[in-house]
Amino acid sequence: MIRYALKCPDGHEFDSWFQSAAAYDTLAQAGHLSCAVCGAAQVSKMLMAPQVAVDKARAPQKPQTEPQTEPQTGVQTDPKADPQIGALAQMRRAVEENATYVGRNFARQARDMHEGTAPDAPIYGEASAAEARALLQDGVPVLPLPFRPRKKLQ
Repeated sequence: MIRYALKCPDGHEFDSWFQSAAAYDTLAQAGHLSCAVCGAAQVSKMLMAPQVAVDKARAPQKPQTEPQTEPQTGVQTDPKADPQIGALAQMRRAVEENATYVGRNFARQARDMHEGTAPDAPIYGEASAAEARALLQDGVPVLPLPFRPRKKLQ
């Protein structure tokens, strides 16, 4: 695994883990990387200093509280370090508290609500890119979330 510091054209900086340097290159060339904050498709690596192993007896002590890392994306989630990360965390809480997770049934349920065959309710879940495109083309108001559902991660 390799961790890269990344940046989007809007100046948002975030970290992400990749299986290898080649995996990063493959994802970048295929256009599968996006900013963890704004979703911008142009993401580039930032200059990074390598981490060097040191003698723990001589090393300065790190603070006991480390920022949490989002398991699926490897993105740091320390709201104190970056207000945008705090805003994303707040958005996640609001979605999870006020909407129902419907998993892979999202496209069907969103379409049924749009067509009036199911009652309107706040939902979130998963859809393939093709399903999302079809919903948008049919006028179903959907938006991608900038995070993966926790229920999917468990």
